Amino acid sequence: METDTPLPVTAAVGERPPFGAMERLSPERLREEQQRTLASPRRRASLSAKALFKVMDLLYGEERTLPKFRVLELVARVPYQAWENVAYVAVTHTSRQPGFARRVFDKVRISRFEQDNEQWHLLILEELLHEHPERLGFVRHRLVPQVLAFGYYQLSWVMYAINPRWSYRLNADFEDHAEHEYALLVQEHPEWEDQPYEGSFTDDYGDYASLADLFRQVGYDERLHKLESEGRMEHSRFE
Repeated sequence: METDTPLPVTAAVGERPPFGAMERLSPERLREEQQRTLASPRRRASLSAKALFKVMDLLYGEERTLPKFRVLELVARVPYQAWENVAYVAVTHTSRQPGFARRVFDKVRISRFEQDNEQWHLLILEELLHEHPERLGFVRHRLVPQVLAFGYYQLSWVMYAINPRWSYRLNADFEDHAEHEYALLVQEHPEWEDQPYEGSFTDDYGDYASLADLFRQVGYDERLHKLESEGRMEHSRFE
């Protein structure tokens, strides 16, 4: 039977924190959770997820850079957009089943909340790259990411329409990858511990003492996205 315990993102939606982070952690907790991520094994990724990771490494290199993470966040939003659109179609065709329609609409709210959280990640990265400009080619850093996002959207949409568990698994693989990559990114940049975050989105996403803590929080958000998708993989067996 389905558990009554709310999933991580579901709980966050109910609490509606006044910032874009899923669950705002203290600096001490952020360091603890980063170490927990580094010590944990990665998910056994599906073939689709492995192919996506390989394509990103081929296009943007294996090195962890902010431009590469910008592409990652641009792609990360699209499963939630796909789920929201499929759910709206379902609501349209279930008006005579109000209980089921309500459950579907609750999923729409959760997907929108997750999508907004990923959007904050993208906006923060865009601002950081603007402050420290690099020469980013239009094709590789603007056009190609949109092509990747479009393909990932179509795959997520089709999977979700056929069997939601497939799409949830793919997203869990992607978010697990993002969680570990952010933890490693912070580890690779000890100088960020002394670099304050003074961006335009502190009122929305939270005020952080350092750039390291900012990215620790982003990585923790990705873990909650992963746990939500893993939980929905189990829940979908009973829906």
